[in-house]
Amino acid sequence: MKLNYKRTILVGFAFLSICAFWQMYDSVVPLVLKNTFHMRDDIAGVIMALDNVLALFMLPFFGKLSDRCHTKLGKRIPFILGGTAVSVVLMNLLPYADNQSNFLLFIIALGALLIAMGTYRSPAVALMPDVTPKPLRSKGNAIINLMGALGGVYTLAVTGFAVHIGSTGRNDYTTLFLSVSLLMVAAVVVLLCCIRENKLSKEISDMEAAEAAATAAPAAESAPHKSESGFRSLEPSLRKSLLLILCSVSLWFMGYNAVTTAFTKYVSVQWGYDIKSASLCLMVATVGAVISYLPVGMLSSKFGRKRMIQVGVLLLALCFGIAGFFTTFHPAVYVVFALVGAAWALINVNSYPMVVEISKSGDIGKFTGYYYTFSMAAQIVTPILSGILLENVGYYTLMPYATIMVLLSFVTISLTKHGDNRPEPPKSKLEAFDVGDD
Repeated sequence: MKLNYKRTILVGFAFLSICAFWQMYDSVVPLVLKNTFHMRDDIAGVIMALDNVLALFMLPFFGKLSDRCHTKLGKRIPFILGGTAVSVVLMNLLPYADNQSNFLLFIIALGALLIAMGTYRSPAVALMPDVTPKPLRSKGNAIINLMGALGGVYTLAVTGFAVHIGSTGRNDYTTLFLSVSLLMVAAVVVLLCCIRENKLSKEISDMEAAEAAATAAPAAESAPHKSESGFRSLEPSLRKSLLLILCSVSLWFMGYNAVTTAFTKYVSVQWGYDIKSASLCLMVATVGAVISYLPVGMLSSKFGRKRMIQVGVLLLALCFGIAGFFTTFHPAVYVVFALVGAAWALINVNSYPMVVEISKSGDIGKFTGYYYTFSMAAQIVTPILSGILLENVGYYTLMPYATIMVLLSFVTISLTKHGDNRPEPPKSKLEAFDVGDD
């Protein structure tokens, strides 16, 4: 059984378009709120957290809704098509509202856009396992994440030449939004033309049904009775470790997300540089993470996941701490952010597997839900909390805030006693990129 790489890459175009959008959203919207509408940073932080608030409710809802949907195009593709079409229209209203200084239009369009984007993220992610046999989903997920990373890199690269000073004297983001929306349209057209979801899903379901029938009798004889599931099924020591890991996840996301969300404003206010410099730094961090996945996988197999997370946490805290000492932009910043990417890879590759390691075989979905609940909750809280500091104390607090949050996660992850192991080295280079949907 071999993975159909071409098919999986084509399926990954949906996630590529999503990641391209969110990279632009995190980079541009904070600047518009501050420079055009002169919004306080704490209030802007609330707005920047709205997408994660919506995600807590919308992602599981539309994931289940797409499970029950049956059309000629399939279960997932109608949501991807509809969500992308509405999002592309709404997102191009944002630069228009910005140039017109129309706050009401901007907020209405932004709210509707966040809802539209939330309708198809879960269906887009679920499409890959629908058309991929279970033993190959690790490699499939790796390709999906690589496609997502390419979407983010595209946006950061385009930002360098698509943003210019408009007639208002402020940055004009019209070309940037148009470029990303065209990528989103092109990606979905490729998906629609090349993927026959119903046919592929039926092939996979028939294959899995045959496999299940062949193994049903032995499984039924050996399967133990399971009265409880999820968190309640764990022994006290396992519960403690799980809570410590999940608290660690929240803390390092609070530090990392605070920087990525406010970085374009930070560069503008603290260093006096524009969005192009900020985007290049973030792109360096993204590339640093991507090229680190393979060595991280190899090191984790030798030293264990917990040890690699500890190294990543300390490196990330050190990088944020060093970045706080820069009073203006310097080329050395690129080195720091390349290390930020490597540190994030050390953490991100190993954290989700530690959570799943504690779960029982039938509870992986629930424990995955725990992981995303804690990571999303952190991304709701941190733009608000860090925004309060930016507004009332100063922008110099961003890097110390991130450093402290990351260092606190070192304490909690060090106290864990379960969930660590030394995973098998990846059988192929591609498997090292399988880090989940973060």
